[in-house]
Amino acid sequence: MPPAPAKRLPKDIHILILDDDTHSQAALHHVLDSEGWQVQIAAMPAQGMARLAERNWTLVIANAALVGIEGPGFETLRDLALAPADEGGKKRARVLFLVPELAAESVLPRLERDRLPFAMKPVNLHDFLERVSDLMLESEAISEPIRRVKHEFSEKERRRTERRSGEDRRAEGMFASRDDYLEMGEEEIAEYERQEAAEAAKKRALEEAKSKDLGGSDRKE
Repeated sequence: MPPAPAKRLPKDIHILILDDDTHSQAALHHVLDSEGWQVQIAAMPAQGMARLAERNWTLVIANAALVGIEGPGFETLRDLALAPADEGGKKRARVLFLVPELAAESVLPRLERDRLPFAMKPVNLHDFLERVSDLMLESEAISEPIRRVKHEFSEKERRRTERRSGEDRRAEGMFASRDDYLEMGEEEIAEYERQEAAEAAKKRALEEAKSKDLGGSDRKE
């Protein structure tokens, strides 16, 4: 029986995020950093490629729309994703592409043709962690699936997401389920609609107040 892979310490796990979406950056950094892993962010393709060459990364998470599916940046990540995780004792980074819904039509055919790992944006948190877990197990960066330690957290996060206001859902939509509204109970739907109505009423009140102020200023002049 082969020996069990050595458990990697958090400080030994380095993750590079290549994405220019600030909400995605914050959400991904928060989730991955909570594991104790070292996370760095690059907002531009050229910056990401430069960072990629600086060290041996454990995982690279790249927005496919930002990188594009043509050109040297994509080819570098593609070759890295398809290379063996371990060759001659050398560990290679695993790559996970993120695909925004608006870019799916142009990007997905290429990723599927090349059999490259990807996740759609917005993504379900638990599904995302499963993909990260599988890739890091492949390179033996971790010795057991992170989904087992994250399952309870994911359920709590899902319920918390369902209770957020519409504005918060849109602002933090990186990990929002596409079926959030359909999964909500009657009371949660009612609360969601009350919050939406209150937000709309607040905006109308501000607009009316501004109109009155402008009208008063005109009369004074």
